[in-house]
Amino acid sequence: MSTNSWSGRVALVTGASSGIGREVTLALLERGLRVAACARRKDRLEELAAAARAGDRLLALPVDLREEAQILALFAEIRRRWGGVQVLVNNAGLGHLAPLSSGRTEHWREMLEVNVLALCICTREALQDMEAAGQGHVVHISSMAAHRVPQGSGVYAATKFAVRALTEGLRQELRARGSRVRVSAISPGFVETEFAAVYHDSEERARETYGRFKVLEAGDVARAVLYVLDQPPHVQVHDVLLRPTDQPG
Repeated sequence: MSTNSWSGRVALVTGASSGIGREVTLALLERGLRVAACARRKDRLEELAAAARAGDRLLALPVDLREEAQILALFAEIRRRWGGVQVLVNNAGLGHLAPLSSGRTEHWREMLEVNVLALCICTREALQDMEAAGQGHVVHISSMAAHRVPQGSGVYAATKFAVRALTEGLRQELRARGSRVRVSAISPGFVETEFAAVYHDSEERARETYGRFKVLEAGDVARAVLYVLDQPPHVQVHDVLLRPTDQPG
């Protein structure tokens, strides 16, 4: 099944208002999918809708993924309008410089709620639609931090190690019951997004982070999403590791 075979199907992209999520949304729309795009910032979603010019193929909804009730309302609206989700891109995620020895509890909680718990809830809800339709694909936007622990980022890395475990755990669950739904993770290294500014709570530190060498662009990750969706039904891509060529580790 190529991405063109998904044309007309319904995708949900979380964290769609900027960066990777925005580029994934635009790429899926270009391939003919209908896309529900959610994020917390309503103004950014409005900018996305204006840029996409996709008419009724784009449903942009403000959602706080830390609130389960809002996630359930999101899925209810997608089902009401389009019947359900066949592609889920769990892109929403964030990091804080919050080491285990000195970090703030609210920073740990936010990373766990968005990076892990919201991903689990969205996946559970989307699977209901996918299995009813007899097909589907779940794509987790993970991180190279799922494969090694950057200094000072133990808690953030723990959330991404969790995503890695959840990806494999779901693959096993789906295979055990003969489901035709597939699951993939994409683990980028440095990507020029708003991530570093939030992580360091500093625009200056973000410029330093992304200025050391040529880092990935959000569109590079969007192309990786298309790659995993392009695979035929007998191929399941488990994890795509993307590093900038000059990234040392």
